[in-house]
Amino acid sequence: MMGDMASEEIRTATSTPIRSSAGTGADSETPSTRAWRTRLVVVGIVLTALNLRPAITSLGALLEEVRDGLGMSGSVAGLLTSVPPLCFAVFGVMAPRLARRFGAAAVVGAGMVAITAGLVIRPYAGGTAGFLAASALALMGIAVSNVLMPVIVKRWFPDRVGSMTGLYSMALALGTSAAAAVTVPLTDALGGSWQSGLAVWAGLAAAAVLPWIPLVRARGGAGGSHGFGSSEAAGGSHGLGSSEAAAAAAPQEADGLRITRSRTAWALAVFFGLQATAAYITMGWMAQIFRDAGVAAGTAGLLLAVTMVMGVPLAFVIPRLATRLPHQGPIAVVLGACGLAGYAGLYFAPAAGAWAWALLLGVSNCAFPLALTMVGMRARTGAGVAKLSAFAQSTGYLISIPGPLLVGVLYQHSGGWGLPIALMAGLMIPQIVVGIVAGRNRTVEEEAAR
Repeated sequence: MMGDMASEEIRTATSTPIRSSAGTGADSETPSTRAWRTRLVVVGIVLTALNLRPAITSLGALLEEVRDGLGMSGSVAGLLTSVPPLCFAVFGVMAPRLARRFGAAAVVGAGMVAITAGLVIRPYAGGTAGFLAASALALMGIAVSNVLMPVIVKRWFPDRVGSMTGLYSMALALGTSAAAAVTVPLTDALGGSWQSGLAVWAGLAAAAVLPWIPLVRARGGAGGSHGFGSSEAAGGSHGLGSSEAAAAAAPQEADGLRITRSRTAWALAVFFGLQATAAYITMGWMAQIFRDAGVAAGTAGLLLAVTMVMGVPLAFVIPRLATRLPHQGPIAVVLGACGLAGYAGLYFAPAAGAWAWALLLGVSNCAFPLALTMVGMRARTGAGVAKLSAFAQSTGYLISIPGPLLVGVLYQHSGGWGLPIALMAGLMIPQIVVGIVAGRNRTVEEEAAR
């Protein structure tokens, strides 16, 4: 069923005309060339999205083995689960500047190379410090791709933001859940070595490099500059699409946007941060919560996979629903309520109702595709989306850094999961509130102008 939906999205996306600006070289492209290039972008988006979480959820499934192998304490393991949001905050803010300099396709392609290298090196780095450094390399690639995916969607498919964000989010959820589900069985099949179980995911990242190579080479052949779309504006025909030229035609508008003056931008950043906090606590610790409750390691990995796989259908549905509603706040309320119910279940009966809690938390984690969709809806232009995406994600990931670390500290010093789960549930309340604010029908450009 997912394959049918993805095929339909590829057909409809490639049949959607890309907006062009007057005087761009994209007008000289033949329809077949433009369709081929658009299909390649869709493939690149899907493969990239598949690789944006396995580096994290594969580690969550084997966290106990990694802790034992590297001699980590609970607090150090908590630090390890805080590394992803830290890297996303630090490196994500660099993405728009890198994309203006080298082009979005080149930056995303380089990001996939960084993920591949980090996943190959990480298990064999020979100590906690090396493990953290190699993880940071992989997470750097994830960070820049996180920020640029909404930008690429907005510029290639400006009239299909909801459906293309849904396709991208669905692929992201599939990669997340697959890594959680099969990492333990793969590790067993490879001889029981946690190093092999983690390193195997580098192959998927390497495959994601391939679609971006011809796009980058074609862009270089255009002879244009390296901005988001400046080669098209200059008359080149091989850049990232003529919709980018439309955005590049108004660089002064992009440079003049004071994103920090927008209440919606701040609300969206806090919403993004709180949902990221919940997501990384879930990915890093939920399997361990179930294992400590008496659930077998393989079953705990499957429960984490169930939580992640809920994002496959819902990540496709939620963005489409969100774009059709005048206010996205009610969706944020429903997702938050599911999170509160799931955490209550983990607190009172973690093993007895494990499958139900996994399902509820999976629904709650779909705040991520909602946040991505609102990034595309809360800005009027491609340049505005780039600034809003970088601001919301970098600020949001900074907000989320203490969460997983605090969970590890509370777990080690309290000797149980009661306090950490109470913390997770408590954070759902402000997430609902700022989700309502971020869901209002307005744009950051309007608010910044006022």
